[in-house]
Amino acid sequence: MAPGAVATAAERPPAESLERLFDNRAISDNAAAGEADFDGSGASLSAQDLAAAGWTPGRTLSVDAARLRMPDTAPGERDNVRADGQSVRVRGRGGALSFLVAGTGGDASGAGRVRYRDGSSSAYRLTAPDWRSGPLATKSVALPHVNTAQGQLTEKARLYVVSVPLAQGRDVASVELPRDPGAADLHVFAVSVRESARGWTGSWSASAAGYTAVGPWTDRTLRLVVHSSAGGPRVRINLANTFAGTPVRIGSASVAVQGSGAGARSKPVPLEFAGGRGTEIPAGAQVFSDPLDFDVPADTNLLVSFHLSGTVSAAPVHSQAIQKSYLSGAGDHTRDTDAASYTSTITTWPFLAGVDVGGAQESVVMLGDSITDGVKSTTDANRRWPNVLARRLLAQDEVPAYGVLNHGISANRVVTDRYTGDGVSTDTGGVSALHRLERDVLAQTRARTVVVFEGVNDVRWGAQAEDVTAGLREIAERAKERGLRTVAATIAPCEGESLCTAAADAQRQAVNEWIRTSGTYDAVLDFDAVLRDPAHPKRLLPAYDSGDHLHPGDAGLAALAESIDLKVL
Repeated sequence: MAPGAVATAAERPPAESLERLFDNRAISDNAAAGEADFDGSGASLSAQDLAAAGWTPGRTLSVDAARLRMPDTAPGERDNVRADGQSVRVRGRGGALSFLVAGTGGDASGAGRVRYRDGSSSAYRLTAPDWRSGPLATKSVALPHVNTAQGQLTEKARLYVVSVPLAQGRDVASVELPRDPGAADLHVFAVSVRESARGWTGSWSASAAGYTAVGPWTDRTLRLVVHSSAGGPRVRINLANTFAGTPVRIGSASVAVQGSGAGARSKPVPLEFAGGRGTEIPAGAQVFSDPLDFDVPADTNLLVSFHLSGTVSAAPVHSQAIQKSYLSGAGDHTRDTDAASYTSTITTWPFLAGVDVGGAQESVVMLGDSITDGVKSTTDANRRWPNVLARRLLAQDEVPAYGVLNHGISANRVVTDRYTGDGVSTDTGGVSALHRLERDVLAQTRARTVVVFEGVNDVRWGAQAEDVTAGLREIAERAKERGLRTVAATIAPCEGESLCTAAADAQRQAVNEWIRTSGTYDAVLDFDAVLRDPAHPKRLLPAYDSGDHLHPGDAGLAALAESIDLKVL
């Protein structure tokens, strides 16, 4: 068939299971590294390293809300396929198609096609970053070694979960992999449809801002205080081991409505995971609890407790919780109603990534930095602007009372990583908005709209307006590909703060002009106009300034939420 031609139904090979198409050996035993050759030069992934990360043969892992099954093969056996137009049998209906992939010989990219059971099809483009040089910020798991026949190298090896759009509401029948991209090979280990979370509404969530040293905590129970937006008659939680290199064991977990401090209003109700009390979360993966009949009130503090049955010395954290949570002494205290065993407090949210409630409403995701995160708002008071917006939605009936998901990270930037995405670090500014978009927006429960309020940290640290707007444009394009409505907010002024120089302000204003006039986003929120001092437009209005000239206080955050026309959501 001529290059670029589209095969007819008669010419297309029949779809087969991915496993039957495997033609490459990527994984080797450390003692027999020569039995695999992932990249054509004799190098391979270590089976022992994969096992240490919890990525064992035949195991189903959840990454970015997609369930992908590791090849059920022994080291040295064929465990992946090099993409070259093969037709793979895939079933399901959802918003995205997810691949477990890696490139060898460089980043590998190509165009493929999804075929649906109604006879229609849609094109997609898949890029697999290189397994040895791709970005750590977007990797799903990083392994500490590369195996070669000459010996093991201490060098990071990476695997990636990459998702592409699907046509909404259609049942997938098969997937045609991209044609051989040329010099680089695109290796596929697993593929599945990321099914929509029908019957659920995202009520609370937080981004992993970094991976920091903790404790160490051995045989301790964390009791995290989180605040619902939407309420509902059922609940499930999302625990995530983002950025980690090793699994974490959860011995048990529970949920309750907060009474006072670490005390519950009534007996905490146990959560289960695949029918069991506890679960293990592999490195870089997540686990959802089983649905539980539990009435979650809207706009209410919950206690989510989980027992760390082993030793935890580092954890993915959301660093600026602006909320006290609690750590117990030794033992499993997930079912304790009173607070007596919770002897210390923490001000981060480790491991907990989301709380969903039963409901028909979709969710609105706020992608932002410290202002969205609520830095300088009153601790333990839930006065972040997304909290105020959620209360506005609950108090009206013109538009649905969407769930509101806050994915602000203090110090975050649009185009530059603060945290590298791998290893223990004291930096909790997160990977860039571009690099966390899949996890923090596109994979969120029933996401229907994204509100992007970022860019001040980019320009404060020297970024040019054209780089920031290019990043904002990419965010909008990727979100629209997945069917999300896109809303952008202009950057607030910050003159008087040490990094908000005249040069930074010029870039800020250029970004704002682009946001207001480019038409890239479906709607614009002029947060600059809401917060600025009319008499001195490069500064925050004094009544809204927390005192550091960068962050609004409670009054300014409330003004942001009150300024939003709810219909734009």
